Amino acid sequence: MESLRETVVVIKRTAKMRAGGRTFRMHVWVVVGDGQGKVGIGHGRAAETPEAYAKAVRRARKNLRNVVIKNGTLPHPVYIKFGAIKLLMKPAAPGTGIIASQPVRAILEMAGYKNVLTKVLGKSTNPVNLLKATMLALESLKDPEYVLKFRYSK
Repeated sequence: MESLRETVVVIKRTAKMRAGGRTFRMHVWVVVGDGQGKVGIGHGRAAETPEAYAKAVRRARKNLRNVVIKNGTLPHPVYIKFGAIKLLMKPAAPGTGIIASQPVRAILEMAGYKNVLTKVLGKSTNPVNLLKATMLALESLKDPEYVLKFRYSK
């Protein structure tokens, strides 16, 4: 587990009004991956940014998922809806690189993809929902050989 890399995607400050004034909290979203098919996202909240970051990394490591990578790209196109976000991800030819927005790119790079085309459709580009939508899309990917094996077996 020591080969995991991490990157911060979102840091935001929120405020709660109390009788004595505003109370601030920091929210941090982190992506963790090994670059070889394992990736996870985590969210941490705390009064200070370093504490929130530590919580987010811990939760991202607990939330690791295996994803399917075929020749550095996706095995097939995937379209996912999550809230107001519609995310389209397509396999790309070698040398294309990752064409994606910052939150989507962070997940794809940490997972180990090299060539992917993505497009965010819909009314929202909220980075937190983009993270969640991308993870849903990657979890929905199936290995074509695995599907064929079970589709025609009797």
